[in-house]
Amino acid sequence: MSDFLMSMKDVSLAFGGPAILDGVSLSVSKGLRAALTGRNGEGKSTLMKVIAGELEPDAGEIVRAPGLKTIYVSQSVPADRPGDDAFNALSGGRRRRKILEDALLAKPDLLLLDEPTNHLDVEAIDWLEGMIRRAREMAVIVVTHDRRFLKRVATKIFDLDRGELSGWECDYPTFVRRKAELLADEAVYWERKSKKLAQEEAWIRRGVKARTTRNEGRVAALMKLREEFAARRTASGTATMRLDTAAPGGMRVLKIENLGFSYGGGDPIIRDFTADVLRGERIGILGANGAGKTTLLNLLTGRLAPVSGSVTVGTNVQLAFFDQLRSEMKPELTVAENIASDRDEVTVGGIRKHVYSYLADFLFSPERARTPVKALSGGERARLMLAKLFLKPANLLVMDEPTNDLDIETLELLEEQLLAYKGTLLLVSHDREFLDNVVTSTFVLEGDGEVRQYPGGYADYERQRKGRKASEATSAETAAERSPSAPAAPSANASRKLSYREQRELDALPDRIDALEKEIAAILASDPLKCRDDYARVPALQSELDAAVERWAELGERA
Repeated sequence: MSDFLMSMKDVSLAFGGPAILDGVSLSVSKGLRAALTGRNGEGKSTLMKVIAGELEPDAGEIVRAPGLKTIYVSQSVPADRPGDDAFNALSGGRRRRKILEDALLAKPDLLLLDEPTNHLDVEAIDWLEGMIRRAREMAVIVVTHDRRFLKRVATKIFDLDRGELSGWECDYPTFVRRKAELLADEAVYWERKSKKLAQEEAWIRRGVKARTTRNEGRVAALMKLREEFAARRTASGTATMRLDTAAPGGMRVLKIENLGFSYGGGDPIIRDFTADVLRGERIGILGANGAGKTTLLNLLTGRLAPVSGSVTVGTNVQLAFFDQLRSEMKPELTVAENIASDRDEVTVGGIRKHVYSYLADFLFSPERARTPVKALSGGERARLMLAKLFLKPANLLVMDEPTNDLDIETLELLEEQLLAYKGTLLLVSHDREFLDNVVTSTFVLEGDGEVRQYPGGYADYERQRKGRKASEATSAETAAERSPSAPAAPSANASRKLSYREQRELDALPDRIDALEKEIAAILASDPLKCRDDYARVPALQSELDAAVERWAELGERA
């Protein structure tokens, strides 16, 4: 039986300007785990839609295996699914996970994932990584800015650069190194060509003294060189954002004392949390979707009043807030109007700068600067929010999911700026690599209102958490060994084929997962004051749901 799923040959597509896809070819077989990389605006989502059959190319050939089942999960999470009240009651992160679970349960031959980790918590990202790695028969192509996800999942890279697609038979770190070498070689090539062009242009301006065969050949070569430069598509630029730090305040930025909060008298979101935030600290905030990360940020910045305890702001603290909902953007106004209203200039670090020149630092051309915000891509909106934020001098920078929709190059530049930032940073992010590279400690919402502080980034937190769990497990095992009624150890034959009973369990699990999700969603959609007992059941139901999904994954792998 053939492993072939689909192929594309010399596929081209343009929307009135330069070709988005220019003679693209690729082949997909069972078991493929590929990442599709490229800068914002290069056409990655367009290519995914062509592969999925949602867009027809202008030219080229596409061949699909008979009966090929393809599922495409787009970047956007629907605000509403007609008649699905349970789905509509879920948070953005839980909607994203539900969509991904549905896609995996459907067992497609080819799964296309466009920015699947956006809005997912770290636990859900780990779950998705495991599901993709265990999928032997299914082919997966993923677009993502999550570098840790890429490193763990992708064994092949498709790179879309200026309309052309290249395939790299390697993992993501190897690709990054080789692509950098390729771009450096390309820069040297065009620098030599540019010098040659300048020399020949100077020669022809001096006048051709005789119509010799040699001169005619040299003129023809110059014309060809001009055509080569005219047809050249240069790589998109790199953002040159610069953070403006306000004058430093006192050593203690925030004093958090016995902080507590709950909605409508329900279970505590934050319970008895005490900590100090000192000048220059870069603190990441971690927790599952719905755990209360944004609530904690709002409490720390005075946007929300605590139910108990207090947050005391230090002297001379100047705050700038990056909102994950981009609520400060006015969609009907242009990019430039959102930055400078009706003015032509902005002030950056005490220096006046034309608004178009400032926006060019964030990769907005003058034409794009005149575009209404509602027409921007997700990545462009994220860059615009950063451009607006960086105009405000601050010594306390608060960022709620700033990495969503940023391409990797812009993400890495943001990392550099945050590392060089002299102020204090509070950061909510599910990007593990970003957290490891930027933060000095983490506040982790661990459930039941408990918030703990850990030194270091995400990897440091993971090591400490696993060490604590191992210690607790050892203690429990020791206690069990002392008990005469201790259960027998699991059989070494746990990896055997499914029994009849296990097969029936596997068949029933999708319906059980769906029922649990609907029950949780129905409770969350109800009035917490009238349904307090139901709300108290949500943690147990969520644990049951997580266990059911893990069991489905385990049985599915063995099957």
